Amino acid sequence: MGRHSLPDDYADGGSGDGSPPRRRRTVAIAAMLVLAIAAGTAVAAQGGLLSFSKSCGDSAVRLSVVASPDIAPALRAVADKARKDEVRTDGRCLSVSVRDRDAYKVADALSRSTRAPDFQVWLPDSDLWVDRAKGTGDGVPVTPGDSVATSPVALAMVPSAAKALGWPKKKYTWAELTAAAVEADKMRLGSADPGRSATALMALTRIGASSEKAGDDSDTQVAATAKLLAQHMSDSDSQVPKTLAQGDAGAAQGNPRRNQAVLLSEQAAFAHNAASSGGGKLDLFYPEDGAPLLNYPYTLVNDAGMSTSESRAALRFMTLLGEPGPQAVLAGHGFRDADGAAGPKVVSTAGGEQPQPYAAPAETPDAEALQQTLGMWTITVQSARLTTVVDASGSMSTIVPGRNQSRMDVTKASLIQALDQFTPNDEIGLWEFATSLDGNKDYRRLVPATRLGDPVKGGGTHRQKLSAAFAALQPVPGGATGLYDTVLASYKDAQATYVKGKFNAVVILTDGSNQDELSISRSALIAELSRIADPERPVPLLAIAVGPEADREELNEVAKVTGGGGYQVIDPAEIQTVILQAIMTAGQSGHAAQR
Repeated sequence: MGRHSLPDDYADGGSGDGSPPRRRRTVAIAAMLVLAIAAGTAVAAQGGLLSFSKSCGDSAVRLSVVASPDIAPALRAVADKARKDEVRTDGRCLSVSVRDRDAYKVADALSRSTRAPDFQVWLPDSDLWVDRAKGTGDGVPVTPGDSVATSPVALAMVPSAAKALGWPKKKYTWAELTAAAVEADKMRLGSADPGRSATALMALTRIGASSEKAGDDSDTQVAATAKLLAQHMSDSDSQVPKTLAQGDAGAAQGNPRRNQAVLLSEQAAFAHNAASSGGGKLDLFYPEDGAPLLNYPYTLVNDAGMSTSESRAALRFMTLLGEPGPQAVLAGHGFRDADGAAGPKVVSTAGGEQPQPYAAPAETPDAEALQQTLGMWTITVQSARLTTVVDASGSMSTIVPGRNQSRMDVTKASLIQALDQFTPNDEIGLWEFATSLDGNKDYRRLVPATRLGDPVKGGGTHRQKLSAAFAALQPVPGGATGLYDTVLASYKDAQATYVKGKFNAVVILTDGSNQDELSISRSALIAELSRIADPERPVPLLAIAVGPEADREELNEVAKVTGGGGYQVIDPAEIQTVILQAIMTAGQSGHAAQR
């Protein structure tokens, strides 16, 4: 396809060898859209669907965008100006509507639905929401492009608190800054829920990495910080500034419901300070070991289902946002450009001041680190009550390639390792299943779900007893997989023993499909689970398919009606990570503890 076949002025934006690396996804997304457009243009032209009228009116191409609440006003301003200036796409006016919605809500909705939503473009504040929307690949497809803006995550403080820590001259690492801010619990530190806030989650992850680099126990530091944040936690980023002490007056600072320090993006601090005066403004500490960046990826939603005109409009708006005028609008709302560069007004209005290292290179955690932190947050702040149900059928004796150990041996080791991630207040029990293990029952209860820290008869704790029970699991020679009856029985038992205020769930691990011909059918099982699932007492089923023969799709179909999901591990050694991922996903999808 030649240069002139690109729609509008995209080719003039430059996509040659001099493009910076950050443009790679934009080039890819543009190429994909252009191919889709090329396929549809001939048909549209033959049908008389392409309008090149000079007037707008009914011929305008309409594009619906959903964006994170912080960037939505800036996008709306760009869209309004484009409409006023009659910006066009293939001769037709571009009409973009922008709605704001929390990114975690959009990610959850997209991951759990196969029906295309009523918007074509999504602009969350971070790639992590795109990863969550992709989930297991069963939801609405999303295609991320490059950033349209960025904003570093920092620690904001009311002036008196900032001065007490030596702002602006004194510089800290994340670990040092957090420790100083919460020393002796003299300063109240707040944030949004890390399960719903990229700002809080990335900051918490960086605190752990900073502690580890300093030689400290990073898990302990993250867990301690998480517990402190949970005491002063807001549901969303937009609510965090409202928790701050109003001014530096003694009465305001002494209010136990008000925070003196909060984890905020630079843009959120900019917006707060721009609307405040005097002592109501914030000062920003930028950790010297690097601030993670919110990166606002331009994301297509169900691009294969877009019409030709929608594809062209999506591409046109994407390129428009990179032009100088719209970039100035974004800067006027407190955002940095896609490379992380900021003008002095953005930094100073947000509360930054030299020698604070606000231009230090970004250190944004990778997806694996974020997932581990979120799993730790979920099980640290929300105590868990889990029933672990392990397949003991004969096939669990199969040797894992490259390990010279059976599936059962590797599974046991991974479960024992996973126990280290849980606190003494978490309650975990153990079942095993095959076929006809207990009379006509395919399952057997081995260890009841009680607190891991509780003492047990004969000495030791429940954690030690459970670890020993994991180690004692053995495949049943000739045993088949009695999956469906076991799922239903363990689910009903978890409902009957539900503990309010905890994250209740059933974790089932199996390397095969149901082989009990006398058991309930799959359709009947799904119908019964749908009937008895209670949103007021949620118990998600977290089903893990172990090995290549296990059917993740079958497990997901069964589990999703409970608010859970199906997961796959080829190597049982991955079970520990997947359990944390499953807990995190279910916990942040509205199936956490009811308080």
